[in-house]
Amino acid sequence: MTTGRRRLLAVPAVLALALTAACSNSSSSGGGGGSSAAALTGDCAKYQPYAGHSGTKVSMYASILAPESDSLEKSWADFSSCTGIKIVYEGSNDFESQLPVRVAGGNAPDLAIIPQPGLLAQMVKTGKVVKPAQQTVDNENKWSPIWKTYGSVNGTFYAAPMSANMKSLVWYSPKAFKAAGYEVPKTWADLMALSDKIAKAGTTKPWCGGIGSGTATGWPATDWLEEVVLGSYGGDVYDQWVSHKVKFSDEKITTAMKTVADWMQNPAWVNGGFGDVKSIATTTFQDAGTPILSNKCAMLQQASFYRAQWPKGTAIGPDGDVFAFHLPAVNPQVTSPVEGGGEFAAAFSDRPEVQAVQNYLSSSDWASSRVKVSPGWVSANQGVDKSLYTDPIDKLSAESLTDPTATFRFDGSDLMPAAVGAGAEWKALTAWFAEGQSIQKTAADIDAAWPQ
Repeated sequence: MTTGRRRLLAVPAVLALALTAACSNSSSSGGGGGSSAAALTGDCAKYQPYAGHSGTKVSMYASILAPESDSLEKSWADFSSCTGIKIVYEGSNDFESQLPVRVAGGNAPDLAIIPQPGLLAQMVKTGKVVKPAQQTVDNENKWSPIWKTYGSVNGTFYAAPMSANMKSLVWYSPKAFKAAGYEVPKTWADLMALSDKIAKAGTTKPWCGGIGSGTATGWPATDWLEEVVLGSYGGDVYDQWVSHKVKFSDEKITTAMKTVADWMQNPAWVNGGFGDVKSIATTTFQDAGTPILSNKCAMLQQASFYRAQWPKGTAIGPDGDVFAFHLPAVNPQVTSPVEGGGEFAAAFSDRPEVQAVQNYLSSSDWASSRVKVSPGWVSANQGVDKSLYTDPIDKLSAESLTDPTATFRFDGSDLMPAAVGAGAEWKALTAWFAEGQSIQKTAADIDAAWPQ
């Protein structure tokens, strides 16, 4: 599941930006820059490619809510002020369910920020999504090719990637590791050996975890399985699995589930600070890492966005209260597996001002602007200067996400049909933890839910 994760309260936000005389564009005609657009000067000169649409409005719809939406709006404030394009933003807690309703009812936004490739494909099937301008297509050269495939449907590119998140992280306490003489493991074998060593020491459980998330309970378990499948077999098998060419009941996947069980269902290893294996199903993902701070648990496998869950005042860094390391590959022959998520800007209008905004959101300039105003936000855009990341987790994530040697794949449950990835898989994996349901039944239940 992606980082949409119901970002606080649903508060629609409207950005009303005053236009400054120094950066205003006197012409509202033309298709975006060129001879029809008045020249922009000073700090606004860099927005000349998007000029020519002063006095226009572009509506944008997404699942991003306050306070994160505040920094989102700040990221395009200068662009809006200089070009004269007013961006009217609305965030919704029901985005995934309401976007199809709005599109079907003829009330589509000009732009939607879509976090699931599956939802993008669903929208493309309506015939309402507009292919982007060439400038947006050209901007994709700053992303690794795999990202372009996630913004494409049946080989046609529709939506530019915007944000990215790194899921392949293990959170730990550098202070506790140093005090106990533990070193950050570099291989899966080292990680398992460290887990066993911590368990045998008898004072701390090596792992804590929680898959509770209200109606979305189970999604962290989907991430654990995805990490192991990708880290065991590489990208090709992973791609076949998320498209159901390789079924959950296939020996490769049941073997991966056994690996997850040996790791996160080992009673000697879990669930530090909370209870036994079954407690993982009732512990919320938000609370899952807190025992690390009291040394009741040594490690938590969770994404980069978990940084927002640590209590206020928690020092995050290599010498801090908590930090993270890259989850090693199960199979050392798989090069630097990275599972992640992201968001994509899709257009439902071909008006030139809409194209101008979509072009800007696909650029390295916008990504850099967002990084500056949004600690905790990361882009896989290779044109972003890594020195702009002031948060150590953000920098670690950005380095992994832009590593040309990495084996990157998108969150698997977001690539599967919603009935599976956001339904049957959550339910079955929760039963696997809560009830001790067998691997065979768990896999069969998920396979049975796959649309025919």
